[in-house]
Amino acid sequence: MKADDGDKPYDDINITPMLDLAYVLLVIFIIMTTASVQGIKVNLPNASSAQSLAQPKTKAVTINTAGQIFLDAYPVTLTDLEARLRTEKSVSPDVSVVVKGDATVEYQKVVEVLDLLRRIEIKTSLVTGKLHK
Repeated sequence: MKADDGDKPYDDINITPMLDLAYVLLVIFIIMTTASVQGIKVNLPNASSAQSLAQPKTKAVTINTAGQIFLDAYPVTLTDLEARLRTEKSVSPDVSVVVKGDATVEYQKVVEVLDLLRRIEIKTSLVTGKLHK
């Protein structure tokens, strides 16, 4: 008698389900890692009385040491920043912006951002670190 094909031992291993699981875990890891980014890390200048100015409809504009501008952790140019903030203001007129500039950033960059925010007429606050005595 001849043995059925169903009783034949396997010659190879199907790794497709294992690769599917690995890809799903990789996607979850990438999403969780990027979701944990809270903004761009900058070395804030210190002030004697610093308080939190964050409100629900607050946008963060950050200028890092290289002079790059970020809107809520996304790199933008001044033109892009203006377009996005004008759109945000049309959707939500009471939007406000907090400006975080690194202590070593070129002052002209901060002035350009503040001038742009003044032209758009958005309520603006500057973020500083607390002065340690």
